[in-house]
Amino acid sequence: MPEFCDVERDGHVLTVTIARPEVMNAIHPPASAELARAFDEFEADPDLWVAIVTGRGDKAFCAGNDLKFQAAGGKLEWPVSGFGGLTARFGLTKPLIAAVNGLAMGGGFEIVLACDIVVAAETALFSLPEPRVGLAALAGGMQRLPRQIPLKHAMGMLLTGRRVPAEEALRLGFVNEVVPPGQALAGARRWADAILECSPLSVRASKAVALESLAYPSLEEALAARYDAVATLVRSEDFVEGPRAFAAKRKPVWKGR
Repeated sequence: MPEFCDVERDGHVLTVTIARPEVMNAIHPPASAELARAFDEFEADPDLWVAIVTGRGDKAFCAGNDLKFQAAGGKLEWPVSGFGGLTARFGLTKPLIAAVNGLAMGGGFEIVLACDIVVAAETALFSLPEPRVGLAALAGGMQRLPRQIPLKHAMGMLLTGRRVPAEEALRLGFVNEVVPPGQALAGARRWADAILECSPLSVRASKAVALESLAYPSLEEALAARYDAVATLVRSEDFVEGPRAFAAKRKPVWKGR
C-alpha cells in the first residue's frame, strides 16, 4: 500500500490524494515515486478513463517541494514523469482534473498547471514562490503559465511569487470553476461524470489534437497534420456506437475501444 498517497478507484474514475497533511502535502522524492506509479497505472489501465488529483485535508492541495527534506540533505531524485509523477508526463491523452482544496504552491501549482481541468475551493491560493527562496519553477511553471494565461499576468506571478486567490485565478483563466470550501473534490467529480458521458476515445482524441496542434506554427499546418489519437478513434467500436445510439434515440454504451 502506498504511504504518501491514497488511490481510490470508482468505476472509470481514479482519484489520487496526496497524503502528507503534516507538511501541507509537500512532496519529497519517495512521495513523487508513489504518485508516479499511481499515474503509470492510470495511463496503462484501459478501464480507467479520467483521473482526479487532490490533497488530503482542507488546508493544502500541495505546498510544493519539501524544502525541509532537501535542507536536511535528502537526495533529490524525481521520476521521469516529473514532479508528482505528472509535470513531465507528456503524451497522456486521458483527462486529468485537479481538485484544489487549499494552497497550491510551487511544485503543487505546477501539478495544477499540468492538469486539463481545475476546480478550486474559494479558499485556494496559487503561487510560484521559488524566486523568494533563490530557486525557480523548474517543473514546468515557467513554461506552462505563459501558455495558459496572458503573458503580462504570467510575468506578474513569475517575477514576484505573489499569491493568487481562487476568484482571481478563475478570471485569469487557469481555473475552470470555484466552489465553496470543502467542495473541490465533489466539483471535480461532477466534471469527471460529465466527461464520462462522452466517448472516451473522442475525449482522448480531442485532448491530443488540442495539445499537439499547438506545436504547428500555422492553423493550416495544424489542420493538415495527422494525429494518432484520431486514427485510433475512427477505427473504434465507439465511432460506430455513437451515431447508432443517436439514431435510435438511446444513450450510447461506450467501450473505450
